[in-house]
Amino acid sequence: MSSDSQTAVRPVEETEVAERPDVDRPWVTVVWDDPVNMMTYVTWVFVKLFGYPKPTAEKLMLDVHTKGRATVSTGARERMEFDASRLHSYGLWATVEQQ
Repeated sequence: MSSDSQTAVRPVEETEVAERPDVDRPWVTVVWDDPVNMMTYVTWVFVKLFGYPKPTAEKLMLDVHTKGRATVSTGARERMEFDASRLHSYGLWATVEQQ
């Protein structure tokens, strides 16, 4: 075979695409279980701060107690940071995450 009839094979260049955070994903405030606060107190805080009906607050409190965490609010990052700050002022362990 002559070199004129051979097709040169070149490797395909792979470009790495950096993953960027999805700006549409909501932010959440998560309350974590701790050995300090009583379940009735955690329920009371959820009712007072978020206006949840008592049954909803109790369900969230039980999630914290049995699953170790519960998402208590969802929205813009700044609002979730504010919610976490309010929970801290009541002695609860809370963090902000993007879903």
